[in-house]
Parts: sequence; C-alpha cells; structure tokens
Amino acid sequence: MQPLENKRVLITGGTGSLGQVLVRRLLTGELGTPRKIIVLSRDEAKQHAMRVEYLHKRAVTDEVIYRNFQQLLAFRIGDVRDFHSIASALRDADVVFNAAALKQVPTCEYFPFEAVMTNIGGPENIVRAIQEHSLPIETVVGVSTDKACKPVNVMGMTKAIQERVFIQANMRCPGTRFIAVRYGNVLASRGSVIPLFHDQIRSGGPITITTSEMTRFLLSLDQAVDTIFAAVRDARRGETYIPRVPSANVTDIAALLIGDRPIQTTITGIRPGEKVHEILVSEEECHRTIARDAYYVIQPILPEVRAADEKIATLKGEYSSADGTMDRVALTALLRQHRLMIEDALFEQGEMLR
Repeated sequence: MQPLENKRVLITGGTGSLGQVLVRRLLTGELGTPRKIIVLSRDEAKQHAMRVEYLHKRAVTDEVIYRNFQQLLAFRIGDVRDFHSIASALRDADVVFNAAALKQVPTCEYFPFEAVMTNIGGPENIVRAIQEHSLPIETVVGVSTDKACKPVNVMGMTKAIQERVFIQANMRCPGTRFIAVRYGNVLASRGSVIPLFHDQIRSGGPITITTSEMTRFLLSLDQAVDTIFAAVRDARRGETYIPRVPSANVTDIAALLIGDRPIQTTITGIRPGEKVHEILVSEEECHRTIARDAYYVIQPILPEVRAADEKIATLKGEYSSADGTMDRVALTALLRQHRLMIEDALFEQGEMLR
C-alpha cells in the first residue's frame, strides 16, 4: 500500500512556495490518495487564494468558504509557535510535513529570536504535543536547508537545532517516525538569485554578485518534493535525506541570463551571514552518510536512534556546491529544462521572463 493512502496529512506553512507544490503533488495521489490534506498557516489571504484555486477554480461562494472542512483539501488558521494551536491541529493528522519557517537570512539576522520561536519553538511544540497527548502520529517530516550544515547565520543555526529536535524526538515519542530532508537553493524561489538577476536586468543593471567565487546547488521545487516523498517512502527513524543535484558558479548563471544585453556585473562583497558555497553534508556528517537510490542519507547522530545494520559511509569529505560545478553548456541545458517553471514563478512574483 502507498504510504499516504487514506492518511490525514497536515502541512504546516502550507501556503509557502514549497507547501503549494507539495499540496499539488499530494493531490495527484502518487503516494496514495490521502483522506484529508490540511494546510495550516497564519496567512488567511494566501489560504483563501489557495482554496479558490484548488477547489476547481470555482467562484467564491458561501459553499466554497463554509464547506471548507468537508473537502479533501482543508485550510486551518494556526501557528506552530502556539502550542495549543498546533496541538489541536495534530489531533486530526496521521502524517505531518513541517514546512513552517522563517527562512530569509537577513530577516533572521535582524530578528533572531523570532527565528528561534518559529524554527525551533515550532518543532518543539509539535514533538511536545505528540508526547504529552500520546497522539498516534505515524510520521513527521522536518524540512531543513543547506544553511543548517556548518551554520554561519541565524536561519541556519535555528534550522540545525530543528533537525536535532526531530532526531531526538524519536526517543521521546517511540510510536512516531521523525525524519528530515535538507536541500539547497531552489530555482526561482523567493529570495534566490534568478528572480533577483531578472529584476536587475529589467532595470538595466548592474547585476550584483557578492563574490566571483560563489557557487550554488540548483534544484526545482518538484525535486525538493521528490526528496520529501523519497524520505516518506524509505527513511528510517532519525535519517536526513539529501538530494544529489548539480551546482553552478553564480557568475555563470548571471552571464547566461544577461546574454548579449549591455548589462554590467558588480562585485559587492559577502553579505552578513552569507556563505561562498552551499554545503549539504559536513565533514563530521560524511562518516555516517550513505547512498540510497538518488540521495545521500545522513544517519542520526544519536546511537540510540541509529539502525543496527548501518552501512559503510559513502562520502570521504563534505558535500559542497564547489565540487564539480557545471560548465556553461550543461547550465544552459538545465535552465532551458526548467524554463517554464522559472517563468511561472517569476510571473507569480510580478516579473515576467523576457
């Protein structure tokens, strides 16, 4: 049987970029047809927009709004930072995807405790609710980021602790499988380089690059969801799934987007909390990282959670975006492959690709 067949699925932060793609993929039934999909978030405007879109683009009527909880896809106002809010939502769930996060690096630097309350307090509230109320949750998936690996900014630090909270939760809640996924830069997501570069090109330049040495992993939102689904299917308790994806030099991305336009590039210097390279597996983690299908899998740091039949480690060092970057031919092919997805994302942000 498929892992989500007839399951009640809760997505925290489900109105975000990842949450919306995750909902779309869940509705296809590729992991089985859920009994219910519940989107939990604080943003009623985004919830309303999603409700209207997913309910067959029907007109906004009382039936659409007030029959919310009779639909396969339901929406719930709530906040992972509030224990009673998340505890109530968890009572109606079998599987939880925790996508709620403060994820903009500058925002987290200027409001660090807000990041702590969402990125650490939220996961702890999920675990505490399951433990204290003996909730029969089957699986909790924590969505993390490359910035959690060897973190140098508040966003990464808080996400790193989220990972550890969920790993240790396997001891606190033995009836629930807590797992995680960690991935890098998502093509055309809010705050990533491609929307920024397009905006700068439309304005006549210059394109700003913090350092000519900078590299980034490149994956689509669908590949991020692929990683989540692979973890749901195959991950053991406490494991973290890492997609094996290509990387590129940011200067090459800028050059290909500029093309033959008379646009200059400017080196501005590293911003606070910014890394030159994305790292998905650290030197410490590589010794307990194995290959499984198209993914690297980090075994849990706690020996009490780790599986007894652990395999031999695959990596000999860290897994960095600086390793084996694509040349411009391969990068061009990748950008063309994802062109429609990039255009759709830019259109949603009011920036049509030219």
